[in-house]
Amino acid sequence: MLSRFIREGELETEYPDGTRRRYGPGGGLSLRIRLHDEALVRALCRDPEMALGEGYMDGRLTIEGDRLHDLMTFLLRNRQLGGLPRWARTADAARYAVRAFVQRNTPRSARANVAHHYDLSNDLYRLFLDDDMQYSCAYFARPDMSLDEAQAAKKAHIAAKLLIEPDMRVLDIGCGWGGMAITLARDYGARVTGVTLSENQLALGRERVAAAGLSDRIDLRLMDYRKLDGPFDRIVSVGMFEHVGLPQYATYFTKVRDLLTPDGVALIHTIGRSTPPHTTAGWIQKYIFPGGYVPSLSEATRAVERADLWLTDLEVWRLHYARTMAAWRDRFEARLDQVRAAYDERFIRMWRYYLIACQATFEVDRQGVFQMQLAKRADAVPLTRDYIGPAEARTSIAAQ
Repeated sequence: MLSRFIREGELETEYPDGTRRRYGPGGGLSLRIRLHDEALVRALCRDPEMALGEGYMDGRLTIEGDRLHDLMTFLLRNRQLGGLPRWARTADAARYAVRAFVQRNTPRSARANVAHHYDLSNDLYRLFLDDDMQYSCAYFARPDMSLDEAQAAKKAHIAAKLLIEPDMRVLDIGCGWGGMAITLARDYGARVTGVTLSENQLALGRERVAAAGLSDRIDLRLMDYRKLDGPFDRIVSVGMFEHVGLPQYATYFTKVRDLLTPDGVALIHTIGRSTPPHTTAGWIQKYIFPGGYVPSLSEATRAVERADLWLTDLEVWRLHYARTMAAWRDRFEARLDQVRAAYDERFIRMWRYYLIACQATFEVDRQGVFQMQLAKRADAVPLTRDYIGPAEARTSIAAQ
């Protein structure tokens, strides 16, 4: 299988019996890995994607120099070159066929899926996120920005597109630890309702709101977005749409439409693919984001059209999430002693694999971030994008 798959670079593999084989024509990355037991070899033949992740987590697959980022880049590049055998393509097609069932995300399963990831520990996320705990793609408006500066730039960019005025009623779907809500209330005078399905996020978010003296302007709730009543002048959702699931897209955008005032504006910020629809990697689905799915642009915009909403602006961020993931990874690795105080080595290897696999995907595959600005009326926002830059600049000046 490897001899057919690897069309660029070279991979030397040491098998459990001590034999070594080299695969690939060279000319690119050169790596060495060791497979420590026969069960892993068999698993790699059945489901290479899952077995690779589990083998790394368990220490049954090791990489010379622990060059996991290079290995992920190597594999993704060769996958793009079309070396997958027919049986692997058939397996992908089978997963594609059942994706609607896997992503059905009822209110009950959505709550469980969120708890799986976001209720691990607030302390864990504090270790690698920025000071405001923004767990989504940062906006590197300048190449020399720090992570904290780029996350602040992301919030300013979104606020500019929302055209927020004092006392507007704003809904934050998937409000996380409250950072966006605090920013919009404190810096723009909005009255914000935020909803999350994570008990840990809600508790810390409410603490942060109280500490900021904004309890009279921010209401954070443990609530499914499908149970909300409106109306709202503005709706923002950052990094939540990836958890909605394809079968719920019509429900989601219809709810956004129904919650908006007639001249309201929504901004949906989501990871997305600039490729035809695909499936979620099995390892990510099992260990990191159960029920999660990265939409293709065609899937998302089709649902917007059917909800009778204007797509008033669409922006695509390329490589910003790769830089964000790299920064998270560096912070995580720099604080391993603190991570080890609460988690075992298998968890550390799992989290490292998650951060690196996602970083490499954003670097190599056609995956980025979509920002969709939506409205009921064509004239709800200015007819050109000239207003965005000046609004961001005013925010930057006010923050100095």
